[in-house]
Amino acid sequence: MSVETDESGADGTAGSAGTAKTAAPDLEFAAPRADQLAALLVSGRRPPRPSALSTSLTFGWRAVLKIKHVPEQLFDVTAFPIMMVLMYTYLFGGALAGSPGTYIQTLLPGILVMSIVMITMYTGVSVNTDIEKGVFDRFRTLPIWRPSTMVGYLLGDMLRYTIASAVMLAVGLILGFRPAGGAMGVLAGVALLIVFSFAFSWVWTMFGLLLRSEKSVMGVSMMVLFPLTFLSNIFVDPRTMPGWLQAFVNNSPVTHLTTAVRGLMAGEWPATEIAWSLGWAGLLVLVFGPVTMRLYNRT
Repeated sequence: MSVETDESGADGTAGSAGTAKTAAPDLEFAAPRADQLAALLVSGRRPPRPSALSTSLTFGWRAVLKIKHVPEQLFDVTAFPIMMVLMYTYLFGGALAGSPGTYIQTLLPGILVMSIVMITMYTGVSVNTDIEKGVFDRFRTLPIWRPSTMVGYLLGDMLRYTIASAVMLAVGLILGFRPAGGAMGVLAGVALLIVFSFAFSWVWTMFGLLLRSEKSVMGVSMMVLFPLTFLSNIFVDPRTMPGWLQAFVNNSPVTHLTTAVRGLMAGEWPATEIAWSLGWAGLLVLVFGPVTMRLYNRT
């Protein structure tokens, strides 16, 4: 009896061993060899390299998503413009034009230029913040068009400029602003302003890459922006200024831009001022674009 049991146990053991012997080759056969794996990896077609436009739009969408997740970033393009319009209209309107309603016809295009030009500095702040977080180290390893990262920041900020323009125009219309150029004149003026702001933002991307902290970027930006915007024809006619100051104000890019935007919204076509504004925009991109990219590649 015990022999039978032993034999059956032996048979069972033999059967198990046989099963193991037959299963082992299956496991060996299922594991891919190195040459098979290499052939699998190199045989497929590589995906096409993304175009400059697609990568720029992708980084622009990234900037928009940052606004979506941190909506407090829109305070500077909503609350700040409303405060500027109300403050300057009622503070200077009676003294400079006799009434706020009269003054706003001249003020609103100028204060629109001032507000949009001033918020361009946040492009440099965003760039500097991403550098501090180490995000740029990952961007530089991607097989993409190098400037697309910078262009993406600027494209995202163009949405901010559009929102700020819409807010200020809405407040101006409530306060009595009536553009003689109608909707087309207003749209043309805003478009010119956004083009100039896109070019001007390259200055702040350079500072964002060059300076060590976002506080430094904001400090340097305000040192440049305050004289540039206040020493212009935004608030008063330059003919009331001293002669030496008129020479600077009349040749300031902000003065040319403000005159062009005012003319377009008034139903005119100030070709000279438009040409000056576009010329300044082109010069800013030609000068600061290559410098920014050189700093980006070395950061």
